[in-house]
Amino acid sequence: MSKNPIKADINFEQELWKAANELRGAVAENQYKDYILPLIFLKHMSERYEIRREELLHLVQDKTSGYYTQNQDEINYVLDDADEYLSKNIYIIPKEATWNFLKENAEQDNIKVIIDDAFDVLDSTLAQFRPDLKGILPRLFVKSQLSPRQVGGLINLLSNPKLSQKENPESDILGRVYEYYIGKFAIAEGSGAGQFFTPGSIVRLMVEMIEPYQGKIFDAACGSGGMFVQSLKFLESHGGDKKNISIYGQERYDGTLRLCKMNLALRDLSFDVRLGDSLLNDKFPDLKADFIIVNPPFNVSQWHPEDLPENDPRLFGPKEEFTTDGSANYMWMQTFWSHLSDTGTASVVMANGAMTSNNKGEKNVREFMVNNNMIDCIVRLPDKLFLTTGIPACIFILSKNRDGKDGLHRKRTDEILFIDTSKMGTMESRKLRVFTDADVDKVAETYHAWRNNSPLERGAEGGVCYANTDGYCYAATLAEVQKQDYKLTPGIYVGTEELEDDGILFEDKMAGLKAQLQAQFAKGNELQGRILENFEKL
Repeated sequence: MSKNPIKADINFEQELWKAANELRGAVAENQYKDYILPLIFLKHMSERYEIRREELLHLVQDKTSGYYTQNQDEINYVLDDADEYLSKNIYIIPKEATWNFLKENAEQDNIKVIIDDAFDVLDSTLAQFRPDLKGILPRLFVKSQLSPRQVGGLINLLSNPKLSQKENPESDILGRVYEYYIGKFAIAEGSGAGQFFTPGSIVRLMVEMIEPYQGKIFDAACGSGGMFVQSLKFLESHGGDKKNISIYGQERYDGTLRLCKMNLALRDLSFDVRLGDSLLNDKFPDLKADFIIVNPPFNVSQWHPEDLPENDPRLFGPKEEFTTDGSANYMWMQTFWSHLSDTGTASVVMANGAMTSNNKGEKNVREFMVNNNMIDCIVRLPDKLFLTTGIPACIFILSKNRDGKDGLHRKRTDEILFIDTSKMGTMESRKLRVFTDADVDKVAETYHAWRNNSPLERGAEGGVCYANTDGYCYAATLAEVQKQDYKLTPGIYVGTEELEDDGILFEDKMAGLKAQLQAQFAKGNELQGRILENFEKL
């Protein structure tokens, strides 16, 4: 499918950072999100209700509409009919929980009480139709150290027309605001933020590679739901329908799970996300997903594998042979594999150490995965992609459709594709590297060209055929991987990039370098003499 054109974005970062600054001094930076994101969520729900109510008011006044009527009771019935809103995944919001009500009362001394009461009302309203959203908006402003003036200022800043879905109906305003704050607060939180934030360019790469067009999507460490949102963006950019995907997730932190639910509700996505530790308390034991897209916590130690049952169905072998208390990395791998459907594919961000670890409990799993054709592709990532951790990372693509029987993908059960992106990406700041669209497209196209049937057989336009490229990609046989003691570092296989020939003979090049070096020595001697002369004059 061809991608749809991307709508132009509205630039409102300065307004958003001013809103965050309104909290400075009274709230720790790592708690900004707890106050701003629930307000953004309420604003979104309120605006959607107002937009739908205005649509219905126009319909009852339009003589060409099936809703047209001059009877005021009938008009009021249409405007207050919950089904007219629910059919659009919208809810009737009581006045005291609308954004306009908060704006009108922003200067009141009891604005903190007004907001918390509005959260209660909205929470109860949503829970009538979506019990899974119960508790999504906790009371938190009254007990905060924020002054009424700070809270009022925050409401006024978030009321900027730039941040209004009503004013900018073609842009994903609220969703982008949400993502902005998630990213900003991940920077502020440091290493702990990895629990709920994965940089957007990495998520996009993962999604573009495995192409979740339809089916069940699962994230066993879903954080704030970024993997799901990017999956939706992929679907929409390729002309797909979000009704064709269903979302499942698990998250161990209650506050982060609330963020995830808000994020998904903002996008009108149906979902089933549950609270719990995926390693020790899998809430979806029977789920078989078509796609798994996940960034689990890296290198978690002391995660208590002894608490696993001896016959845990996720394990590839005896518990003492296939787990280690030193790292949960490969328990995550076994968990993901257990949740894949018969043709499912998983894209997993993992610490680089997982590619070579010789710890018995990890290496046994890695050898099992290689020998049993579970690993489709390994992508080495460049440094500085994560602001929240300095640990080097990679992507594992696991797949159960390597036999070529689905008609779209060729048989590749004796191969693993290795891609090295260590030289790719652009430095957005001194500390942060991002993948450009061209980077993402290059890696995804490389993987697809290797994995899929030939472009001509698929009838695709502009398709490319796969070829090994020195320093970038290599399709290794399982025998080659086994010969390397099951190490999965792409650099072992892709080799070094061939240097471009500049056409200058070696002898001429060496003569030129020698002459340049002699000139630099002479210049150095001259400078040394001048310095000594200056010392003599002192």
